[in-house]
Amino acid sequence: MLLHLQRITVPFEYPVYLTDGVFSPSNGDLASAVASKEPRRRHRVLPVIDGGVAAAWPSLADDIARYVGAHADRLALAADPIVVPGGEAAKNDAAATAALQARLDALGMDRQSFVMIVGGGAVLDMAGYAAATVHRGVRVVRIPTTVLAQADSGVGVKNGVNAFGKKNLLGTFAPPFAVLIDPRFLETLPLRDKVAGMAEAVKVALIRDARLFSWLSEHAPALASGSLAPLAELVRRSAQIHLQHIASAGDPFELGSARPLDFGHWAAHKLESLTRHRLRHGEAVAIGIAIDTLYAELAGLCSETTSAAVLSTLEALGFALWDDALALARADAERGERGERLCVLDGLDEFREHLGGELTVTLLEDVGRAREVHAMEERHIVAAIARLRERAGRRGGLAAAGAARS
Repeated sequence: MLLHLQRITVPFEYPVYLTDGVFSPSNGDLASAVASKEPRRRHRVLPVIDGGVAAAWPSLADDIARYVGAHADRLALAADPIVVPGGEAAKNDAAATAALQARLDALGMDRQSFVMIVGGGAVLDMAGYAAATVHRGVRVVRIPTTVLAQADSGVGVKNGVNAFGKKNLLGTFAPPFAVLIDPRFLETLPLRDKVAGMAEAVKVALIRDARLFSWLSEHAPALASGSLAPLAELVRRSAQIHLQHIASAGDPFELGSARPLDFGHWAAHKLESLTRHRLRHGEAVAIGIAIDTLYAELAGLCSETTSAAVLSTLEALGFALWDDALALARADAERGERGERLCVLDGLDEFREHLGGELTVTLLEDVGRAREVHAMEERHIVAAIARLRERAGRRGGLAAAGAARS
């Protein structure tokens, strides 16, 4: 017998700032963001800094202290900044998460305190997860420092860590209190990380905005060189589309099985684990996009012209669309002892499990137009991977021939 149907509506809002020199004492954006709901209160802030960012910006801890001192009417440091490992190591180390949770407890960080996370997407994920699980949620201010985090993950509502060999197995949906994007942090990024971060912009352009994809194709040479001005524009446009999707698609906490923002990700997540994260997330996403685009062509969903444009743009941006992990195979009992199955195909089953129900994969019909499918034919996936290998071989041969001529 139904006793009662409880219905709860909880509105969420958080500001996303595009700012310049976020820790310059004359820049009031950070202080305004923290004090937005309680302007007369002095707010405790604990900085958590990505180790890579701390190394690239040696004065960062002092800059933060000077900033807090300049805005002492609204801000107070809870403790000196905590520096944590950057990159995927942050999400793979359960001890690092537990240590941060213990530190938040020891400092008496409550639900009105702020954890200010300065770093790339992996550190935002790990520290955000730690904050979300202490007192069921300490407030978080994100200051993303990589192309990928500024253009995509840093403006979203998810966080998490890897566990039991699976990507993002543990995590929560916890909207940040505020996000501040400062393109200056991109200045010290290695070129490889600048390029890797562009994959998520390509992804969102392909499924949502044909004009952005045209812009990416047109500006690919400047972007591939790491030029800061076009990178900042890429970040701005990609972040806006991601924010619009989260707000308007009707499923911000992914209760359903459709995940258009995970286009290309079923293979990407598996490639990351197969390579033990030798591949950056964005590098794996680029390969995943290429596989799913070729699959869509082979399945008759998109044209050869569309798939050619996608692959050539990814390559022009600086992505390699082949990795030897794609060729890893194992014996499959269902096929008999002599049969082999590509390991990356296991990513489909893991993706289905992560969705929590029916498999739903986003595929292209055209640039800017996508559709959801609930099954993928293995033969087409295998054929798509074979075509990527052939393409890489041809490009390698051309490069070798060019080097010989020179």
